[in-house]
Amino acid sequence: MPHGSAQPHAQNATLPQIDAGPVTALAVAVPMLATLGGVYRVPEGHVAVTFRGGALLKETRGPGLHIGAPFLDRVHMVQTTVQTDKVANIPCGTSGGTVIHFDRIEVVNQLREDAVYETVKNYTVEYDKTWIYDKIHHEVNQICSRSTLEEMYITKFDRLDETLRDALQRDIDAYAPGITIIAIRVTKPSIPSAIRQNYELIESQRTKLMVAEQTQRLVEKEAETERKRALIEAEKLAAVEAVKLERELKQKQNEQKMEAIQDAVATARSKAAADAELYRASQEAEANKRRLTKEVLQLEAVRALANNTKVFWGEKLPSLYADGTGLLSLSGQVQ
Repeated sequence: MPHGSAQPHAQNATLPQIDAGPVTALAVAVPMLATLGGVYRVPEGHVAVTFRGGALLKETRGPGLHIGAPFLDRVHMVQTTVQTDKVANIPCGTSGGTVIHFDRIEVVNQLREDAVYETVKNYTVEYDKTWIYDKIHHEVNQICSRSTLEEMYITKFDRLDETLRDALQRDIDAYAPGITIIAIRVTKPSIPSAIRQNYELIESQRTKLMVAEQTQRLVEKEAETERKRALIEAEKLAAVEAVKLERELKQKQNEQKMEAIQDAVATARSKAAADAELYRASQEAEANKRRLTKEVLQLEAVRALANNTKVFWGEKLPSLYADGTGLLSLSGQVQ
């Protein structure tokens, strides 16, 4: 964050050549008056702070042309846009006594325009030296002294930028609240070559171990996938068998129901036939009862005797055969 200082224009201006004639004299008189009046320009993105006789004026001036007191004012430009300070060559010692170097740390920061006066008043126009450059050196050494070489070089390195940003912003908020730390970028530290070779060897071995572990996980994953595939296949077959068994069971149950229905139909038919036969026999018996009177029975008996003609010799024939009345009494006994 280099900050340039702009001296009054009167101290830096080069007087032009003065040619003869009134027109030339007038053309020369204007810049001379501006020079004597201390004209200076403030670029965009900056604020001008003025020291008059060594005292900081409370008034700050924005971009544009301004006039200051010649020979009394010393004007400095303070940047208020986002800027990047590059802090180089930062040595630090770890808790184990190893000295390492950070070649460069970049700090992206911004000073608010409304805080320019207070910040310059408290820390001069070189406020960034106090709160950026010196502060980075201090915080890096604080972190190094509490950490091992492995932590600084490997395990904590990915969080070092955030740790530095939070440490800087915490103290800045307390003492110079107009400054905002937006981001910090840290380069990999330089370590002794012998130690670096050891770390490279360790990293190589770690890489091999990671490859072996990854291969093992891959084999385990493939085995697990194969086991799950076999399990799914077995479950599918079991489900198919269960469906088939259920279908066969339903089929058997339907067959049993059909047989039961057929048995019921056959039973009903047999019962109906038996009832019909019983009814026919009862009706026939009833009809015979009404039809077989004494006279009919006597007639049938006579017919039977006639059909059974036999010759009896003797003086007397049984009355059963003589008049047939005995047959009627026999028929009554039979009934």
